[in-house]
Amino acid sequence: MISLTWLGHSSFELALSSGEKYLLDPWLENPKAPAGYKPTRLDGILLSHGHFDHIASVQPLAAEFGCPVVGIYDLTTWLESKGVKNTVGMNKGGTFKLGPITVTLTHASHSSTFSEDGKFIPLGEACGLVIGLPDGRSIYFAGDTDVFGDMRLIADLYHPEIAILPIGDLYTMGPKQAAMACRLIRPKMVIPMHYGSFDALTGTPQALIDLIPDIKDLAVLSPLPGNTVSI
Repeated sequence: MISLTWLGHSSFELALSSGEKYLLDPWLENPKAPAGYKPTRLDGILLSHGHFDHIASVQPLAAEFGCPVVGIYDLTTWLESKGVKNTVGMNKGGTFKLGPITVTLTHASHSSTFSEDGKFIPLGEACGLVIGLPDGRSIYFAGDTDVFGDMRLIADLYHPEIAILPIGDLYTMGPKQAAMACRLIRPKMVIPMHYGSFDALTGTPQALIDLIPDIKDLAVLSPLPGNTVSI
């Protein structure tokens, strides 16, 4: 049994029954962040790309816990220049074993830059993450992306039972594209993310549900920020 806690926007805590805890794209002060949340243990930070709303909390968390920070090489190299000491730089298709889990970087259709001193710094390509669990299952954390046809390759290669998909629209895919992603990935569970944080992110879990009534064996789970789903 594992648990996923939505921390608002695209941030999640992944907790294993053996005690390990990981944060995905941590921005712990996002507009939907649950009040009072503070990790007490952290065994890894997993990053999809370098936009502020996905890495804003990385530096203080890495300094406090000293845990590995995993992401595409360009991003982790830049984080090292900012004082993050324990990084694992990868590229798409690569897999890294992080304690009892594995992390594989996949394609994503998105940008990845950071604004500093009035300039945009390119931080490599945006990625998705496939997280291999100790029980043999896997989670596909899509990061920020549009739908793309090779999501079917992710399904064929990794068979993710859980897909965490952005649905907000404007900066990522909205419900219509996320519905197609569900058909390509074929998971058993979908957890929407990257919606409701700002007025511009108009997609909703219900809009996604309304577009996939024919997928009978798919559960769309939409926890409130701070709530945990056990899977």
